[in-house]
Amino acid sequence: MEPVNAENSSLDKLRVNEFCHLLEKSKQLFNGLRDLPLYGHKQWQTYFGRTFDVYTKLWKFQQQHRQILDEIYGLKRWQIGEIASKIGQLYYHYYLRTSDTYYLQESFSFFSAIRTRDYFSSSKKEERAELAVKTLRYYARFIIVCLLLKKLRLVRDLTKEFSRHISDYAPLYGPEDQAEWNIVVQEIRDFVEADNICTVLSGESTPVVITNRLTPFSCLPPEKTNIPSKQLHLAEILIVGNCFDQIRFSELTLDMFRILQCLEHDTQDNFGNTPHPLSSLSRAQKCVENGSGSGTPNQSTPIPPQSSSPGEPRTSNPHKYLLYKPSFSQFNTFMAAGFMDLPSNGVLLLYISAEGIKPASKCSPGGK
Repeated sequence: MEPVNAENSSLDKLRVNEFCHLLEKSKQLFNGLRDLPLYGHKQWQTYFGRTFDVYTKLWKFQQQHRQILDEIYGLKRWQIGEIASKIGQLYYHYYLRTSDTYYLQESFSFFSAIRTRDYFSSSKKEERAELAVKTLRYYARFIIVCLLLKKLRLVRDLTKEFSRHISDYAPLYGPEDQAEWNIVVQEIRDFVEADNICTVLSGESTPVVITNRLTPFSCLPPEKTNIPSKQLHLAEILIVGNCFDQIRFSELTLDMFRILQCLEHDTQDNFGNTPHPLSSLSRAQKCVENGSGSGTPNQSTPIPPQSSSPGEPRTSNPHKYLLYKPSFSQFNTFMAAGFMDLPSNGVLLLYISAEGIKPASKCSPGGK
């Protein structure tokens, strides 16, 4: 029996080493995302594909060998939560670069799973400042995704939890840090309040969430013409928020938040149906796990779908750049990139929100 135990022990160590290798490689690729250009299309897609691929292997590996990793490596729940959070961030940034709200839904799925399974609950016991910051950043990112998906009730619940965690973690970092996090919470509350000045009620007197995104019920199909000419279509959008003092959360002002939604097709219709097929990740999330539908990642692969079936074509959204208080050089660079990426029949839309310049009043020589 001893040779068998030695062989199993050696195999277990190899699996732990493989996990460590995937974990380190995933961190390197994820950190490299910061160095990618924010403009253009071709420069970043290959790198994102590699990053998705490594996180796919890492996520499945920790699922398949959880017991070994728990016993030998000492894998903690907050570490699993950190991996899931990174995948959620990948999907969110992929949404920002593609303007496809499908990936926003995928990001929500992973962030929601972290909360459902309390992956970061054990970080309180660690009493380490860096783990506290990871948890708080997770809440801030999750709230942004929920705001973009108009999940306002969940936003309010998350904001309460966020504020509670700030108070709980206060002993781990200085009062200045706590004050900064409290400012973030206040920004969220002000943002939600400003975006929901008027409440729409249903026939049963329950609040109705009105989406600003385009649905088959809220916009007419384009007119069909027999003229043999190229139809122009909106391909690139540059949204610039440059007001001196404006309600915002992070680098997303209220007007930027509203206009970007008006230029996107909703992934769901008014009945909650998804108009295009789900990737293997979403299908796995809909599966039943341990006897109950959890809606959480399980034996999934976070690879973005490349296309949909011919029977259910996906409606592509125009690509957008979001710029908050950019310099002229930055504005000029993104504007040029947008024009460079325009197809022959494409149109670029420029939206600028900025302070107006009042002309100086001209006085006549006589002072009249």
